[in-house]
Amino acid sequence: MTSALPVLSGREVVRVFESFGWQFARQSASHIILVKEGEIATLSVPDHREVAKGTLRSLIRTAGLTVNEFVAAV
Repeated sequence: MTSALPVLSGREVVRVFESFGWQFARQSASHIILVKEGEIATLSVPDHREVAKGTLRSLIRTAGLTVNEFVAAV
């Protein structure tokens, strides 16, 4: 069973990913771009008050994490 995803703002999502070693690269008008040493992928986190659950799930998958790992770090 997967943990329920919490409702998080874009900035809260960025803080959780930073705890896994992702770093702020730049900010576009509406997205915060994160990079990680040794990772080809970048994470584009919407800078919204509430990140959609599907978007968050996709970011977690791209980061190579499980939902449970992400939720435990919130």
